[in-house]
Amino acid sequence: MSSFTTPFIGELIGKNKWRVYVPFEYHVGTYPSKIVIYVPVGFVTDFASIPRFLWPLISPIDEHGKAAVVHDYLYTIRYDEKSVCDKIYLEALIVLKVPKWKRLLLYYGVKYFGWYRWFKCRIQDYF
Repeated sequence: MSSFTTPFIGELIGKNKWRVYVPFEYHVGTYPSKIVIYVPVGFVTDFASIPRFLWPLISPIDEHGKAAVVHDYLYTIRYDEKSVCDKIYLEALIVLKVPKWKRLLLYYGVKYFGWYRWFKCRIQDYF
């Protein structure tokens, strides 16, 4: 099974913006994996980009937070095609044991509505 091997440690730097304070990693696929996503110090995230009107249902910062940081990072560095980044996000949500109803909402949210963020992300915006 995939794995987060280190915790997320960050600092709040503004409204809904967090900076990674200690690098962390996510192993894609079976641990130990040959594919490891390293989220570096200084990377800035908003966790999950959930519209405010949905926050009572799904908070941007919740048990899915680490998966959201990895997903933001994958989009920012253009790790692979958008669909591959989204599938890694889904896998990370499963690893974090996010309830099925919530992980499917989060996954389909980025799959169908993440295009704006995908095209908007640039590395210089997040460091």
